[in-house]
Amino acid sequence: MKRRQFIKNNGLALGALTLPSFSGFAANFLLPVDGYVSNRPPITERTFRSEAVERMIVDIQAKLADPQIAWLFENCYPNTLDTTVDYEIIDGKPDTFIITGDIDAMWLRDSTAQVWPYLPLINEDEPLKNMIKGLINRQVKCVLLDPYANAFYKDLTKVSDWNDDVPQPVPGVHERKWEIDSLCYVVRLSNRYYELSGDNSIFDANWDKAMRLIAQTFRTEQRMDGTSPYRFSRRTNAMIDAPVFNGTGRPIKPTGLICSMFRPSDDATLFPYLIPSNIFAELSLRQLATIYMDVLNDPAFAAECKAFADEISEALQIYGMAEHLGFGKIFAYEVDGFGNKVFMDDANVPSLMSLAYLEPSYANDPVYQRTRKFLLSDANPYYLLGDLGEGQASPHTGKEKIWPMGIILRAMTSNDPKEIFHCIKMLKNTHAETGFMHEAFHKDDPYDFNRAWFAWANTLFGELIIKVVAEHPDVLAQPID
Repeated sequence: MKRRQFIKNNGLALGALTLPSFSGFAANFLLPVDGYVSNRPPITERTFRSEAVERMIVDIQAKLADPQIAWLFENCYPNTLDTTVDYEIIDGKPDTFIITGDIDAMWLRDSTAQVWPYLPLINEDEPLKNMIKGLINRQVKCVLLDPYANAFYKDLTKVSDWNDDVPQPVPGVHERKWEIDSLCYVVRLSNRYYELSGDNSIFDANWDKAMRLIAQTFRTEQRMDGTSPYRFSRRTNAMIDAPVFNGTGRPIKPTGLICSMFRPSDDATLFPYLIPSNIFAELSLRQLATIYMDVLNDPAFAAECKAFADEISEALQIYGMAEHLGFGKIFAYEVDGFGNKVFMDDANVPSLMSLAYLEPSYANDPVYQRTRKFLLSDANPYYLLGDLGEGQASPHTGKEKIWPMGIILRAMTSNDPKEIFHCIKMLKNTHAETGFMHEAFHKDDPYDFNRAWFAWANTLFGELIIKVVAEHPDVLAQPID
């Protein structure tokens, strides 16, 4: 669905739109930056407005020496709020549905990531706080509808674009790709919202029911008896769009790890034990253990979650790492428990590169540091060198396209100002004059890109710039040439 139609469907006033040839967004003439015209929608057509976010834009722009970076930041950072939010009160509670961009469905993963950079502002902006609280409520509804689904519709009468999938999606489900990280992101958002706000009203009966269902689904997908109720088949020519063996995936030896039939890219896994997603699950279960012990006074479920996290941690130590020629002991990307391993990475989060983003303590982990060196080398089959950029590719976009998200995550997990500068320069040089990030661009031609409207990548770029201004201000206090 195009942005214009999404706004129309959500009852917002439409005015005349001037659409630049390079994107699906309306230009306006607010906050001019040294000759650059903002590509944000006009104020009357933005799907949500936050005064705290607007103040942040002005504050950060004042600290950016490069006018094009300032322009990119203004376009990208508020893009989720500007174009993807459907907020209302349902049954007396905030409810927020956030589409991913040019696909009018809400991913559990993307929706959390899209609002993540705004969370530090919730205590100074009550409408923003309620909007994110509404997303927590909506995600709970999604989990209770189908814990195996990754993407959802708000309109329960809408027929899925993937209605021929087997099993057929239930009303309200866009697609049913089982990805561990989808459920982890639900926990991640609730945990961080509570940490920052102290608002425990989100932990209601439905939330509790959803969290127990998440833990139960993780347990089921350990497949300790070798079986699972989950399968997924799709009528497609894309070999990565469904698991092999009639939608059940390759054989595994039970290890205590959780099977994930899909990666965060929505591509089918090669081997079902996806290591970065299992690490994410361990982190999420520990967060649940803390909430249930310290806030909800349920030591029994807290202990269950902690024991489950410990079980995954022990299995990761045994199966999640291996020796690699030239790099020593590093994290594998996927394993099967039989000793088979895949050494690579994907650009989406969770990825091996993003571990230090999800949990900062990984930054000093020797195994992570060695893994990072591998990921940025020609030993990684999905690391590409191009004319204007280098970075992480993905089977999702083919053999020749680099993901801006991968470049952003490289910068966000680096403490080296020169590396951070290099990453930002690549992002500046590869947005194809659009003023926005994309899903992927051809390594030798940034004008050959995927997805002109990809809100997660846009907002993540904004998060990067805020982080660099805070931690390495000298990097952005000079032109990026």
